[in-house]
Amino acid sequence: MAANNKRITGVLAPVVTPFKSDLSPDAERLTGHCRWLLANDVGLAVFGTNSEANSLAADEKIELLDTLVSYGIDPTRMMPGTGCCALTDSVRLTAHATKLGCSGVLMLPPFYYKGVSDEGLFRNFAEIIERVGDPGLRIYLYNIPPVSQIPITVALIERLLKAYPGTIAGAKDSSGDWTNTRAYLDNFAAQGFDVFPGAETFLLQGMRNGAVGCISATANVNPAAIARLFATWESADADAQQARLDVIRGIFARYPMIPALKGAISHYGRDASWGKVRPPLVELTSDQNASLISDLDNAGFKMPGLNSRSVGDPAEA
Repeated sequence: MAANNKRITGVLAPVVTPFKSDLSPDAERLTGHCRWLLANDVGLAVFGTNSEANSLAADEKIELLDTLVSYGIDPTRMMPGTGCCALTDSVRLTAHATKLGCSGVLMLPPFYYKGVSDEGLFRNFAEIIERVGDPGLRIYLYNIPPVSQIPITVALIERLLKAYPGTIAGAKDSSGDWTNTRAYLDNFAAQGFDVFPGAETFLLQGMRNGAVGCISATANVNPAAIARLFATWESADADAQQARLDVIRGIFARYPMIPALKGAISHYGRDASWGKVRPPLVELTSDQNASLISDLDNAGFKMPGLNSRSVGDPAEA
């Protein structure tokens, strides 16, 4: 398949990965969830942090990507995470996603070694770009220093943009620091560098300052409302919409995020299999799960249509 050159924008979810009882990825449930997200105008950042991506092997990710496409999931709505600690894994995943026609890839820095220099990070990204060697490649840098402890600095972005204009397409900023997101926007948005805040918390601020959407964990569970704010951010009720999103986000933030997302999907989708996570993560306790659902119900939260998205035959997709 030819590489897709259209830039992806809007709201994307780092799609949570369902697991079977043997802890292998459940491609059918994943496909069903992706369809529900797409039906709610949310794109697919599969293999992000909340996908438990770094608990998945490269072969598992490749197989899941192939399965999603075979079941009719549009690769132009996908931005798979392809950044790994091993350079060769990053190259392999990035090349595969690009050949499938994905709109871009979301790339973590190699995160095991701490205190690495911008020079080392530049060499990593440059080596991946050179080895993939595909003019259709679009890289979105993934800045999440609270987890990776490897910041992607303004100076590094500036150098990468100068060396690889067009290929370095943008960034997801999950620093949790609006000052950093604003620095990305102020320095690079005018150059066609697309910035996605890493939570809907900053969606309205981001759109008012040149962002192109957001990539958010809670887009997995609250997709329609987040997508609506993206589509109507200039409307009179935009601040009220943002405040409502913040309430729901705040509820999930009281719990370990990945187990909480899966707990909500399991409850509202009436599918207990969704609760499973891969070690070293653990599921919510029964008390935590009950508290989460009580908090969400009291806030009037719903996930309409969640359990109606079946996989079916690829020809029907």
